[in-house]
Amino acid sequence: MFTKKMNKISILALAFCAVAMMTSCKSRESAYKKAYEKAQAQAAQTQQTTVATTTPATQNVQIAPVATQPQTVDVSNEPVRTENVSLISGPALKAYSVVCGSFSLKTNAEGLQQTLKAKGYNPSIVYNPSIKFYRVAATSYDDKVSAVSSRNQLRSTYPDAWLLLRGK
Repeated sequence: MFTKKMNKISILALAFCAVAMMTSCKSRESAYKKAYEKAQAQAAQTQQTTVATTTPATQNVQIAPVATQPQTVDVSNEPVRTENVSLISGPALKAYSVVCGSFSLKTNAEGLQQTLKAKGYNPSIVYNPSIKFYRVAATSYDDKVSAVSSRNQLRSTYPDAWLLLRGK
């Protein structure tokens, strides 16, 4: 009789400990709120510091006009993938294209194509039969410099955007 009671008490104690452990691991909304408020305060502090340090001094300074020369950008180190692709829809690709998405399903590629069209782009969908992927190219250029510039702008929305060199 004593051992049965002891077993029941042991089981109840274990259950109570398990419940206590599970509830102590839960995150509290107040902790998230405190972290959010702290991040907001830090962002505001950074913004105030930036404004304070970038306010120009008012001086009468004469600046001589400088002859501007076209800047040449070295893009030789920019990575490019060469692939043999076939056009599925959209305008024909030029030598260099900026790919914003790769999909195994054509419908997913078409969805991204529609999104890019809504943003003012004229995207193309191409298919790489060797790896069975649809690529969505937002822009296409004859020169690498323009393609790199476009890719850099698109990376604000599509951080994994990359350059495709159309294979022969």
